[in-house]
Amino acid sequence: MKSGQIAINGLSMYYEIHGEGFPLVLLHGALSATGSSFGKYIPELAQSHQVIALEMQAHGHTADIDRPLRVRTMADDTVAALKELGVEQADVFGYSMGAGIALDVAIRYPQLVRKLVVASLSFNKSGFHPGLLEGMQFLRPEHLDGSPWQQEYARVAPNPAAFPALLEKIKDMNSNLSEWSEAEVRSIQAPTLIVLGDSDVVLEHAVQMFRLLGGGVSGDTPAGLPKSRFAVLPATSHTMMVDRAELLLPMLSAFLAD
Repeated sequence: MKSGQIAINGLSMYYEIHGEGFPLVLLHGALSATGSSFGKYIPELAQSHQVIALEMQAHGHTADIDRPLRVRTMADDTVAALKELGVEQADVFGYSMGAGIALDVAIRYPQLVRKLVVASLSFNKSGFHPGLLEGMQFLRPEHLDGSPWQQEYARVAPNPAAFPALLEKIKDMNSNLSEWSEAEVRSIQAPTLIVLGDSDVVLEHAVQMFRLLGGGVSGDTPAGLPKSRFAVLPATSHTMMVDRAELLLPMLSAFLAD
């Protein structure tokens, strides 16, 4: 494993590289970092890919700077980091907040993304269950004491005492949530694997996204299967996605290899 820091957009972004092969970029969820989002996925993925895990502003090993957290800004940071690493094209796998970043990269930088994997993603607010975003505004740091995210942050962050500040920035980000139009989603050129848990984001919302990407049709016609795929993991909530490697890895590996 190789790791380091990249100076981009006023940020010193931490990255890890595992394995060799075609680049696969991993983008973690909010409050999380590489280990807590993808620790159970990286060993197998690195057997067939050069896995590049990036840690966003204020997350994991990457220190915060004086600007709000916004998905579009983090997408620009991601593209700048990949340019510094010499990556011209990659497969991109994002989870939760990272899925939003991956989606934005695929829409605005289509030449960079060969295949796209988005797990637990809502492309607009209709994908959230009623009251969820509002309820998150009442989340306090002590509610997360001992959680995998808090423990990881305490272990790797440049300033472990800044966890409450990160939580406030995420609450602000949720109040200014990035949304994408149906036309923007439909414009995605990369074959896309949409993944969610059966107790995750609103199922009908994810189905709508699949239809926008050419899914929801019979694969037994002369046109064959759509280029995008849709997977629902059983007994899986939004936060449990990180622990479902045994379910997702076979589908993920087949999609990336196809």
